[in-house]
Amino acid sequence: MSKGHLENETFGEVMVVFRDMMREDVKPNRYSLPEVLKACCKMLALREGEEMHCLSVKNGFKSNIYCGTILIELYSCCGCLGWGYRVFAEMIVRNVVVWTTMINCYAANGDLFSARRLFDLAPERDVVLWNRMITAYMDSGDMLEARKLFDTMPVHDLMSFNVLLNGYANNGDVLECCRLFDSMNDKNIFSWNAMIRGYLRNGHFADVLDTLKRMLAEAHVQPNDATIVFVLTACSRLASLDFGKWMHIYAENNGYKANVYVCNALMEMYAKCGCVDSAISVFKIMPQKDMISWNTIINVLAVHGHGAEALQLFTEMKEAGGKPDGITFVGVLNACSHMGLVKDGLHHFHSMNTEYAVEPRIEHYGCVVDLLARRGLLDQAMKFLQDMPMKPDVVIWTTLLAASRVHKNLELAELCLQKLVELDPGNPANYVMLSNVYGEAQKWEDLARLKVVLNDMGLKKQPGCSSIETEDGVLEFYAFDEHHPKRSEIYEVIRGLTMAMTFQACGRDDEILEFMLENRDNSGT
Repeated sequence: MSKGHLENETFGEVMVVFRDMMREDVKPNRYSLPEVLKACCKMLALREGEEMHCLSVKNGFKSNIYCGTILIELYSCCGCLGWGYRVFAEMIVRNVVVWTTMINCYAANGDLFSARRLFDLAPERDVVLWNRMITAYMDSGDMLEARKLFDTMPVHDLMSFNVLLNGYANNGDVLECCRLFDSMNDKNIFSWNAMIRGYLRNGHFADVLDTLKRMLAEAHVQPNDATIVFVLTACSRLASLDFGKWMHIYAENNGYKANVYVCNALMEMYAKCGCVDSAISVFKIMPQKDMISWNTIINVLAVHGHGAEALQLFTEMKEAGGKPDGITFVGVLNACSHMGLVKDGLHHFHSMNTEYAVEPRIEHYGCVVDLLARRGLLDQAMKFLQDMPMKPDVVIWTTLLAASRVHKNLELAELCLQKLVELDPGNPANYVMLSNVYGEAQKWEDLARLKVVLNDMGLKKQPGCSSIETEDGVLEFYAFDEHHPKRSEIYEVIRGLTMAMTFQACGRDDEILEFMLENRDNSGT
């Protein structure tokens, strides 16, 4: 009975069954006590755990390895690491599982010194113990010590390589991650996922797609749902619609059509690529939806101007038993902002705390400022901003600066720039936006003064970037780029297109054809 409740995660019922057993004068044994201790550990029930500890000592289980191991975990999870070590020290027989548990507790609580001291004292070390100690160093960011320990392992199995791969990926060392990956003779799905996740985590999105191609071409390993989610996330960042569509077909053909994680990633990918209808279609065919599914589609619709549909889905979510969270309300407030529903937006904002016990965060306050500013209620937006329980961030002041440009409020624009300079002095975009405000208001002297300030500070606007998807992957181009390997050919094509458009504007179609033929003969393209 107790085991069934444990498997179904009804831990309170385990305690009820145990108390009933005690009332019937049934003595606990080496099977029933560990199950109760597990339930106490899961519930972080320290007081009940102490009672079970006393009961285990009274009934002769003080040195029982199974009970002792769970007691160490219980005291560690409840912040009583000293008591856990006392249980460890009093155990007569300690196998490698007990040593691993105690070392893991020290590592989980950030005490690497004690963890390493016990590791060096351990009479027996299996692969799990080695990997746990290496992971502890990786979690602390000490990859040098992690690699040193990895190199001293007597035997390296595939799991050890995968652990170190994830360590390099999580700590941002993509180069070492690649070197280790390429040095591996055997790779399983976790190896490939670690490499793909490393690229994704560190912003190498095009390499994510290339690694998947390599995986399908070289390995006898099929991508799983985690692989598909990673690749779809990279497609979202690159706005690579064609590759995303191909992954959608692959997912459907390989049994992931109803996978909630894959469907959530598909919705995000289609939304980032501007295909809102496709995102909605994915949402509608999902047999099961979690909160991420509802939040994703509500925010997709809100951002793309489908405010009414977003609010309708918000109502459907509540009717389906979903409990809104902070992410939900970001979408709801954005929907109200895009539709100009000031009254409804303020109602939803105030209902967060009163009806749903969701504490508003700075992003929610920013949405309300945007809601008011879009409608030209700049004074009300400023009052709301001043009453905020936290200091406004760069996003909020940028929102107000943009609104002051639209509504031609120079005084507010200058105040916003002053605040932005204090928060983000090295961002030239703030000065550029204010210069646009001055230009539209024909304040030429102020505009000239601002440009002098920009030049004196040595600030330059970040060049614009565009990308195009080809058979070779996703290629990126920057404005005034002088470092692209094919810059000569690119600029030659731009000059040709400019000349062709000039001829077209003058109605000289025959000269366009002559020019293009001549250019083809000269360049061979």
